[in-house]
Amino acid sequence: MADVVVPLTVRDLVAEDLYPGFAGWTDTHLAGTLEALERAKRGEVDFLAVCPPSGIPVATGGVDYAKPSGVPVLWQLEVDAPLRSCGIGSILIQALEERIRGRGLTSAELGIDENWPRPRALYERLGYVVVGREPGGWNRQAPDGTVTRYETMITVLRKTLA
Repeated sequence: MADVVVPLTVRDLVAEDLYPGFAGWTDTHLAGTLEALERAKRGEVDFLAVCPPSGIPVATGGVDYAKPSGVPVLWQLEVDAPLRSCGIGSILIQALEERIRGRGLTSAELGIDENWPRPRALYERLGYVVVGREPGGWNRQAPDGTVTRYETMITVLRKTLA
């Protein structure tokens, strides 16, 4: 079997990329992302998409510069399930880190649900180290529209950017 190499580009995510059913996202997730794109217009966040030649995003994620700690926070990192473990998440994170460096900032932070060890392994491989734990939670919307509250513990990781 031969390897297939597909060129990827990283660009700003735009509202036109989003549609009902995008990447399996719920209406709540889509609405939150549209709100983040409005914040991007004000310079509070960057929200990126990784795309193959089709231009359709296969990975998305953001960096929020408006956190009280003053440390930019990577969030909403997502790679389409069939394409995980192909290096796309690393490309996305490195692009977000470049955006942070472009603002003259020298560190980045992210949080990971302690029930999800696989992404944590990626972040640690990319140089993020554990700096703490905190309670976390968010609303989750089921396909039938029912919203429930999910509570968990978050491991906080930080990286000093060269």
